[in-house]
Amino acid sequence: MSVTTHRSAEEIGRTDAGPRPLPPLGATRAVPLPDVEERTLPNGLRVLAAHRPGVPMVELRLRVPFAGDAPEHPAVAELLASTLLTGTEGRDRVGIDDELAAVGADLGVSVDPERLQIGGSGLADGLPDLLGVLADVLTAATHPDGEVARERDRLVERISVARAQPRTVAREALQRKRFGDHPITREMPTGEDVAAVGAEQVRALQAAALVPGGSILTLVGDIDPAVALAEVEKAVGGWAGAGPARELSPPPPITPADLQLVHRAGSVQSQLRLSAPALPRDDPRYAALQLANLVFGGYFSSRWMENIREDKGYTYGAHSGVEFVPGGAVLGVETDVASDVTAAALLETRYELGRLTAVPPTAAEVDAARAYAVGSLLISLDNQGGLASTLSALAADGLGIDWLRAHPSRLEAVTVDQVAEAALEFFAPTAFTGVVVGDADVIGARVRALGGISDS
Repeated sequence: MSVTTHRSAEEIGRTDAGPRPLPPLGATRAVPLPDVEERTLPNGLRVLAAHRPGVPMVELRLRVPFAGDAPEHPAVAELLASTLLTGTEGRDRVGIDDELAAVGADLGVSVDPERLQIGGSGLADGLPDLLGVLADVLTAATHPDGEVARERDRLVERISVARAQPRTVAREALQRKRFGDHPITREMPTGEDVAAVGAEQVRALQAAALVPGGSILTLVGDIDPAVALAEVEKAVGGWAGAGPARELSPPPPITPADLQLVHRAGSVQSQLRLSAPALPRDDPRYAALQLANLVFGGYFSSRWMENIREDKGYTYGAHSGVEFVPGGAVLGVETDVASDVTAAALLETRYELGRLTAVPPTAAEVDAARAYAVGSLLISLDNQGGLASTLSALAADGLGIDWLRAHPSRLEAVTVDQVAEAALEFFAPTAFTGVVVGDADVIGARVRALGGISDS
């Protein structure tokens, strides 16, 4: 009787002559992208619909520009989002939940300084019912006093917990550093502001700001686009507003400056957050910037990750990426490290930024980043939800499915020299500003010794 012995992965990967060679990567398979039918309704709502079969579902994304300058706007907006699905003139919270559940659907609401978003999914043949609930909350949400009071208490508690988190402190400090007092920095209201909001303010904001003009509704799924567009017009054609939804104004451009040391007493970790100007998606150089970012810190095999995680062991994770803001984009570089290696991690971060400009990416690095960029894009679009979210984001920037179809080819066409040019322009250490958040009594002396640091 033969005896089967277990071989380790290392043994399987080797022969008597040495390691088995890895086979070359095959050609990346394209993900077929559907045509998108579009219509702007008489009330100003822009509707996109795409047929993506596979599962009998439909994904829904509604984006409403939702900017506001009033100091209380973030608090009122958060409570509006929290109570939008808690009751209408014809349905209470349970009724909304039951009607959605009957067609396998769900809806969720979120808000930030730029937009209010309603997203969800449901069975494709239940789209009329899903749209019926959506239309009802858009036109007749009552924000009952009791629901507002209940959600207000919950929101105050959540904000208290969130503001104790280091990442929240770092994010708010970074936003103030790069954008000053622009409304884009008001991502989270204070608990005091939320506690002062009454139901009548929430209802008033809905009437004034939750309007169709300038809003975008995206549907992707096992649907007939023409039929879906007709269903949308039937359901939400009566949604009206006195004017268009309010777009957030572009924030001021990032100005290179010293990093700000933000004291967080007793912290055992530090948060490094650096930022610089970047490019929007429609810029011809965007694909080159995308690859330069991947080489620097945009994925696990990046230079920065290899340095401060794999080689030095300073962090569990480090990431860089492009964040899109009204009128443009910004580059972000972030990691969390133990207090005793904060200065060392900052030194290595600056070193890698400088090295990317002085020692440009190699052909091998660019090819690896290119394969990752194309592959991850196609994977993200290989389901209804991913495609719906991407189409919604692109539409807000004035782009569409044609940009998406062409982007893998743009990435394939980028040369090593173009990536090097993008690295030199956007990753120079002198282009950045940012914050270092931690216990200044512990990290201050070594961090200040590196130069380019100012105290808050």
